[in-house]
Amino acid sequence: MSDASPTLEDVARVAGVSRATVSRVINGIRNVDTEIQKVVRRAIEETGYAPNRVARSLVTRRTGAIALVVSGAGEPDGPVDPRYSTRVFGDPFFGRVVGGVVDFLRRHAMHPLLMLADTEQARADVVGHLRQGGADGALLVSTHAEDPLPGMCVRAALPAVLFARPTPPIPISYVDLAHRAGAGLAADHLVARGCRRMATISGPLDVPASQDRLAGFRDAMARHGHAFVPNETGNFTHESGEVAMTRLLRAAPDVDGVFVANDLMAAGALGVLGREGRRVPDDVALIGFDDSSPAQSCRPQLTTVRQPVEDMGAEMARLLLTHIDDPAVPPRSVIFDPTLVVRESA
Repeated sequence: MSDASPTLEDVARVAGVSRATVSRVINGIRNVDTEIQKVVRRAIEETGYAPNRVARSLVTRRTGAIALVVSGAGEPDGPVDPRYSTRVFGDPFFGRVVGGVVDFLRRHAMHPLLMLADTEQARADVVGHLRQGGADGALLVSTHAEDPLPGMCVRAALPAVLFARPTPPIPISYVDLAHRAGAGLAADHLVARGCRRMATISGPLDVPASQDRLAGFRDAMARHGHAFVPNETGNFTHESGEVAMTRLLRAAPDVDGVFVANDLMAAGALGVLGREGRRVPDDVALIGFDDSSPAQSCRPQLTTVRQPVEDMGAEMARLLLTHIDDPAVPPRSVIFDPTLVVRESA
C-alpha cells in the first residue's frame, strides 16, 4: 500500500463524482444535493482524506466557524460578573437555542464558537474577532434590551442575526415569536376553564418580549370583559416567580387564574401556591410560557405556551448562512407562531 496521503481525486473516485463536486462539498458551497454531500463525506471518511483547512480558507476566505454570542448590556468599564455565565447556562431556554443552532450548523459542516459579551470590552473583542476573520458571522442572543452589540455589528457591516426583535429598530435580520398571540392563547384558556379573577406575572418590562406578553394577555382579557388584570414583575428566574406570586396573593387573595411569562417563574409560583394551601388547578389555574424542561418536571406539570425555540435557533443559522453567501441580501424577520400545550396545571 502506498504511503502517499489520500488526494481529492481518491475521494472523487470512491464517491463516483467529479473532483469539482468533492471540492464544492469540502469548501461548504451549499448548492450540492444533500444525498451527494453524504456520499462525498462517506468517501472522505473511507479514504482518510484530510482537507488542508489553511489552504481552503485562503481560497474561500471563510473559516467554517460561526460565533454564537450571548450578550448583555453590562457595565461600561466594569469587571466581568462571575454569575453571568451561571445565570445564562442555568436557563433551559438558552440550551434549547444552542441545540437548534448546533444541529443546523452540523448538517452544513459549520462549527459554533461560543462567546460571552457582558462588558464593553467583551463586546469590542467580539467585533474585533469577527473583523479579523475569526468567524464568518455571528448569531446574537441578547439578554438585555439595551444591548449595544447588534448595533455595533450593523455599523461594522458584519453578517449577524439576532434572536428577538431589536430595540431600537436597526437593519438586522432576526427571528422572534408572536408573543402577544401566545399570551392571548393563555387568556382564552383560563376564561374557557371558568376562571374569573385573573392575574399575571410578567418578565422585566424593559424586555420587548415581556412587554408583548403582558400587553397580549391584558388585551385578550379586555376582550373577555376584564378591564383590569393585576401584575407583578419578575426577572425570568425561579426565585423571582416565588416573590411575585407571594405579592400577588397579598394584593389579590381571591385570584383563581394566573398567567406567568416563563416556565421558571411559573415553577416558583407553583411552589408558593402549594405552601399557601392553594390547589392547582382546582383553586388556582396556572399557565407558563416557553414549554421548557421545568414545565414537565413540575408537579402538577405546567400548561404552557410553547415557543419552538429549537426551530428558531435553526432559522437564525439559516438566515446567517444566507447573508454570508450573499451580503447584498436585505435584512429579514421570521416570526414563529406559538401553541398552547395543555397539561395538568390549567
